[in-house]
Amino acid sequence: ETRQDALRRLAYVEGHLKGIRKMLEEGQYCVDVLKQLYAVQRALDKIEGIILAGHLRQCVPEGIRAGRDSQVIQELTELYELASR
Repeated sequence: ETRQDALRRLAYVEGHLKGIRKMLEEGQYCVDVLKQLYAVQRALDKIEGIILAGHLRQCVPEGIRAGRDSQVIQELTELYELASR
């Protein structure tokens, strides 16, 4: 379910990016292009949240149960650092 939702949203973003490319090629007004870019960024943020939530619900508990606590914590730390930049 999470994967399908993320894939559906990615398809939307891909289509949206093609539209933005066309806007730039046609010399559309910068503000209009920027508004579309902001919409894509929000869509990507939403996809990120969906995937992260799925990871926290499924992958993290599985990793801990499998005895990979250190690896799971390291991965979460890396994700936190990437998100903080």
